[in-house]
Amino acid sequence: MELVFLIKGMILGFSIAAPVGPMGVLCIRRTLANGMLNGFFTGFGTASADAVYGCIAALGITAISGFLFDNRVFLHLFGGLFLLYLGYSIFRAIPADKAATADGKGLFGAYISAFFLTLTNPATIMSFAAVFAGLGIGAAAGDYRLAGWMVFGVFIGSLIWWLVLITAVNLFRTRFTQDKLKRVNQLSGSIIFGFGILSLLSI
Repeated sequence: MELVFLIKGMILGFSIAAPVGPMGVLCIRRTLANGMLNGFFTGFGTASADAVYGCIAALGITAISGFLFDNRVFLHLFGGLFLLYLGYSIFRAIPADKAATADGKGLFGAYISAFFLTLTNPATIMSFAAVFAGLGIGAAAGDYRLAGWMVFGVFIGSLIWWLVLITAVNLFRTRFTQDKLKRVNQLSGSIIFGFGILSLLSI
């Protein structure tokens, strides 16, 4: 039974992570600019945030989910402004001659920025809550064990997607010249900036 819910969680986590949104674009750009490890920690931060939201939904932590929902305007505002800043910074970034050194500070920054940027989309928790309720598990059903297995599956499934993405991007990384990397920066910066505008317009 646990294996079934673990697999369901993995499918759910993979499906939620797969659509290429601002985090996908950011992960691709960081993999190209800073190397595979930096891209992985970006995906790791996003997967961690997905797991946090999945846990809140599964355990029925109404105080936290209510707080996030009540402050969704502030979260959208913060997330939107951060995306605008991030997009502008990436657009103006000058590609390095070689990938940045994967030091602890850089990897921690990649993880934390991705984690908190993903958390600024509280609508995600509603998706998780609907899925867990539909499957009849979680706090309402009193089955925390199965809910825990599914949340773990969500994390693993999301992480698998990011591993697939950065591996695919890394395979083509050596083909990118300085000029191509500059265009990647301009394109990804523009896309992320656009997502920021959309986030602000949705308030």
